[in-house]
Amino acid sequence: MSGLAILDLGYGNTRSVALAFQRLGASPTLTDSAVAAERADRLVVPGVGAAGSAMDKLRASGIDDVLRRRTRPTLGICLGMQLLFERSAEDGGTDMLAILPGAVKPIAAKPGFPVPHMGWSRIDHVAGGLGLAAGDYAYFAHGYACPDGEATAARTTYGDTRVPAAIRMGPLWGAQFHPERSSGAGARYLAAFLAS
Repeated sequence: MSGLAILDLGYGNTRSVALAFQRLGASPTLTDSAVAAERADRLVVPGVGAAGSAMDKLRASGIDDVLRRRTRPTLGICLGMQLLFERSAEDGGTDMLAILPGAVKPIAAKPGFPVPHMGWSRIDHVAGGLGLAAGDYAYFAHGYACPDGEATAARTTYGDTRVPAAIRMGPLWGAQFHPERSSGAGARYLAAFLAS
């Protein structure tokens, strides 16, 4: 086993996520290896990109099966969180990892609330152990939202749409927001993941 690994499959925000962990004193490694992903004590699946191409890369590397088998702490950020669910409407419909039940759907634009949802939003209904508190603000950049279900550990509101801001199910963590861009709240969230 080896420390903290961040998937680097040619999409996403791997470098900025790595820097955020380094600021907390961690020494992450970037990897595209299924073997390294399986051995990692903690694994991060970064965000930014499209569901279809991200799943193609996970399948081609064999990391999709590694993620389904993992029992150690695993964090999906933004798109990385969405990939944990069964299906996404993105790219005409994409089958995903199906670790968690439900479908990822587009956010409906409303007057004053364009899509994608880009910027700072207030988090509430926060479960314990996440390093977050109700009233914290986090930075979001997404046009699709995960289903609000049993795994939801924090929420935000965009217009009149309730959006799961974070999920937690045993060793599985997810942040729809970008902790690496969310100042103190994001740092506390990543520190809580490291301590899990």
